[in-house]
Amino acid sequence: MIFVTIGTQIPFDRLIEMLDRIAPELDEEIYAQALRGKYKPKHFKLIDFIEPDEFEKVFAQARLIVAHAGMGTILSALRNSKPLVIFPRIALIGEHRNEHQRATALMIKENKYAYVATNEKELRELLHMDLRPLKKIGEFASESLVKSLKDFIDFNV
Repeated sequence: MIFVTIGTQIPFDRLIEMLDRIAPELDEEIYAQALRGKYKPKHFKLIDFIEPDEFEKVFAQARLIVAHAGMGTILSALRNSKPLVIFPRIALIGEHRNEHQRATALMIKENKYAYVATNEKELRELLHMDLRPLKKIGEFASESLVKSLKDFIDFNV
């Protein structure tokens, strides 16, 4: 199952419409949590909100996560060793307030934490691949990061 989660605050019709065009080519269910916009998908079910317990269950069962560039989803995928495809919203076309999602996606891609698609062709190619998680992170900050922060605080006190 491919789990699509793109937040519950702003619709993302461009991505939902692309996924709806790609869905018939896939031999796999798509399950999507997204605020309903103007476009209504024909090939998969879209749910406005999933309760946290159910969300965790669906997330755990998914083979692949597709998401906007939301840090909560990115961190969850990295903690749970889930392959993640990020499709950032674009402020220039009215999908968000600023271009922070594009900047986040660029950094995630450059550091090889997740896959990034910026158009339908790239998204289609990634969805047809057998993707593997690129990195895993732990529940807590690394000891070296904690030590660096402590040293910085001690130095500036």
